[in-house]
Amino acid sequence: MNIRPTEKITTSQLNNGLNLVIADGLSAEAMVVFTSGTFLTAMAINMGATNFQLGVLAALPTFTTIFQLAAIWLVRRFNNRKVITTIFNFLARLPLLAIGVIPFVFTSGTSVQVLIMLLFFQHIFGDIGGAAWNSWMKDLIPGERLGSFFSHRSRMAQTLNVTLSLATAVGIDYVKTHYPHYEILTYNMLFMLGGILGMVSVGLLLRTPEPKAEVIDDKLFALFTKPLKNRNFRNLLLFNSFWAFALNLATPFFAVYMMKTLGLPVAYIIALGIAGQLSSIISIKLWGKYSDKFSNKNIVSICAPVYVGCIIAYAFAGVNGNTQTTLTLLGVIHVLSGVATAGINLALSNIGIKLAPRNEAIAYISTKNMLVAISSTIAPMLGGLFADFFAVHQLNWTIQWNSAGNVSNIQLLALHGWNYFFVIGGVLALLSLRLLNKVNEHGEIRRHRLVIHMRTQLRRKLRANLGRRVTDGLYLPSTILRKNIMKIFGAESVYNKAA
Repeated sequence: MNIRPTEKITTSQLNNGLNLVIADGLSAEAMVVFTSGTFLTAMAINMGATNFQLGVLAALPTFTTIFQLAAIWLVRRFNNRKVITTIFNFLARLPLLAIGVIPFVFTSGTSVQVLIMLLFFQHIFGDIGGAAWNSWMKDLIPGERLGSFFSHRSRMAQTLNVTLSLATAVGIDYVKTHYPHYEILTYNMLFMLGGILGMVSVGLLLRTPEPKAEVIDDKLFALFTKPLKNRNFRNLLLFNSFWAFALNLATPFFAVYMMKTLGLPVAYIIALGIAGQLSSIISIKLWGKYSDKFSNKNIVSICAPVYVGCIIAYAFAGVNGNTQTTLTLLGVIHVLSGVATAGINLALSNIGIKLAPRNEAIAYISTKNMLVAISSTIAPMLGGLFADFFAVHQLNWTIQWNSAGNVSNIQLLALHGWNYFFVIGGVLALLSLRLLNKVNEHGEIRRHRLVIHMRTQLRRKLRANLGRRVTDGLYLPSTILRKNIMKIFGAESVYNKAA
């Protein structure tokens, strides 16, 4: 096992390294499933966390991103990204193991404050290791394979996420039903398991080859300001920061909303998340192909409006009051958002890597991550602070229909609590898309050309599976209807000449 950078990596070493990167992604994804997301939210709520503390937990992953500055200094000082990544990823796993063993060491268990403190250090170390990893991957993965490789890696990771999430949710609901006094202990054990799997990820990274990077001689401050002086990259930073603020005003509280407002059990929430992940798994290969063939900006411009619509639709999820209708609407929202986020996340990650100069990638990517992190940190903390205010202020929009002494009330909109953030966040995200137009990316085409290409490819696949007549009926129903009418009146030959 060589821990030093390699001057030249052979094809076999590259392929083996890419396989190790995928295996690392799978073990890290399993760790994330057990220690974050819905399970972390459920654990915190069960421990009595306030709305502000829930906002702090949501903000932690982005708040600590500023520590990526340390990664830039370390890479400049030692020029060994593999060692930096593995050491700090190892340190990042220790707090997870600590959360897991606390109930066995201290009888009082883990308080919300201790949980936040340990996760704070976990994210600090993880961000330093992650910044070095981004620069490492920039040099390791060939540019022409970037989109397809990461889409394949993400698809496999999401498939594992779906499987583990479903199995874990069923297990937790069983514990809650039959052994409720062990629920918190179950969450602690998940953290222990997540920490162990994270250590496996560290071992895989140690075996992955690292190409030797060019030495960066600039001073740290000068290096940090270079991305801000690059006009095109600065436009990307503005868009990405505004977009992140808008999303994080709403998305971190989806699980809280479904648990506390709609009263859905954890299994239902996980099932909805799985529906979104399955749609993401199915679509991400397509987005990876289009990312390499066209441009990442085109993908964002198509997927972002769909995702914004899904965020706003959350405000209407509980209006009807019928559980079956609510679950159906939430299912549609999660499927569409899964397709959209697959394209958005892949494209935003790739465009940052693509626009960053090769020998200064760590500075550019870290700058992007830190500025986006500031926006992503402020938003959920503001959400947690104002949640109690909006909880006692409601906005209702109702239509009243009077007929023959009967009065019918049709409720169109009912905003209260978290619903306000879904509408505000969706509107702000829509406005942020105007900033995307100022970003220039090589290979970009007009959006309607990509849409036409996608429709043509879909029609070709439908014709191959459903036949030409059925497909044309779906795409051109008016033409098919007119042709059938002309047949009825015996004028098919006239129609053919006109066509």
